[in-house]
Amino acid sequence: MSHYRGMDVTEHRVEVPLDHTRPAGEKISVFAREISTDSSLPWLLFLQGGPGGKSPRPGSLSGWLAEAVKHFRVLLLDQRGTGLSTPANRQSLALRGDFAAQARYLEHFRADSIVRDAEALREQLGIEKWSTLGQSYGGFCTLTYLSLFPQSLDRCLVTGGLASLDAEPREVYRATYQRMAERNAEYFSWYPQDFEVLGRIYEHVRHGGDEVLPNGQRVTVPLVQMLGMYLGGNSRVHLLHHVFEEAFIDTPGGQRLSDTFLDALYTQSSFAANPLYALMHESIYAQDAATNFAAEAVLPEFPQFTAHAKTPLLTGEMIFRWHFAEDPALRPLEDVARILAEHEHFGPLYDVEALASNTVPVAAAVYHDDVYVDRELSLRTASQVANLQAWVTEDFHHDGLGDEGPAIFRRLLAMTNGEDPEAAAKGDSGS
Repeated sequence: MSHYRGMDVTEHRVEVPLDHTRPAGEKISVFAREISTDSSLPWLLFLQGGPGGKSPRPGSLSGWLAEAVKHFRVLLLDQRGTGLSTPANRQSLALRGDFAAQARYLEHFRADSIVRDAEALREQLGIEKWSTLGQSYGGFCTLTYLSLFPQSLDRCLVTGGLASLDAEPREVYRATYQRMAERNAEYFSWYPQDFEVLGRIYEHVRHGGDEVLPNGQRVTVPLVQMLGMYLGGNSRVHLLHHVFEEAFIDTPGGQRLSDTFLDALYTQSSFAANPLYALMHESIYAQDAATNFAAEAVLPEFPQFTAHAKTPLLTGEMIFRWHFAEDPALRPLEDVARILAEHEHFGPLYDVEALASNTVPVAAAVYHDDVYVDRELSLRTASQVANLQAWVTEDFHHDGLGDEGPAIFRRLLAMTNGEDPEAAAKGDSGS
């Protein structure tokens, strides 16, 4: 244990089977970091967004974590393949063998395996029950947890992460494109000048701009569209305006894209730090059917997002084949991605009957205009899970927990305690 900035920090590791159906087979390591101020408090497991995202690395107690440690010992889990858990990336996957072998390995990196890893950690720590907080993909994992091991859960809090229990991937992405179109319209109504700048960037790239990112990747129209990742934020969305403000710089050879802009684009578009996000993203929706690059398959239904549009709209959490052909961090995994996309035998992630009779208190924040987890699909799920209270809010977007975490956490906790959520949320602001 170490102590700094007002918190006790303890590291935990557990060895788990790569394939939980073969407990005597190959083992991998899963890491978690405990953050606490009082070791007598009950436990809260934080399930990170993603897929392929490591847990937060707090340097101090702030945001939702500062509120959570008043009530819980918090366990920040590095989901398998991420952070300090056994890695899964272009370097380590190459050791598995050919592309088919690498894909077979990654079949064990979905929510069902993540939940079983958490169970192994819970048992190792001697915890009878714990609560969970699932952000985004962490909410997907929460529904799997409730399906498989509800007896291990005291309560579940979910922020922007009520996955559809039955929608096939193309339905999910149709909803995603529609939400992104609405968010593009909202953003460019605030900053109409940015739409003009975006058009200039596209023209520059299309007509021989010959621009490259810091990693050597060529700048293309679809790559620029990935700046739409900013649109999922509450306050972060406005940072995109500053990116556009500094898009161009005058040089002896004429106007070029500035290093500032190229660095911002690299930050949004590179998968070097989280390749599992690209590799596994569509598989989080797969249940007994191949995904076959669903986001790419439905793209022609939304011509305003195609690269051939005059000024294509910005995209968000969509993964396309070109990512694996052009991103240096993904290029060695191109065939692995194809095999995973064609895989037809990913099993079910949810037990609909178990969820319909759920007795674990669940409180979920559903963001009205969430561009990544569709409101209507989330509410459909909410109606299928017993003992779940959904709080629909227009005040926050997908990363609301990062911006307004204490108030959101307090409200959801109060909902599971049967307390007044409005009073709890206001208590954080001191009013």
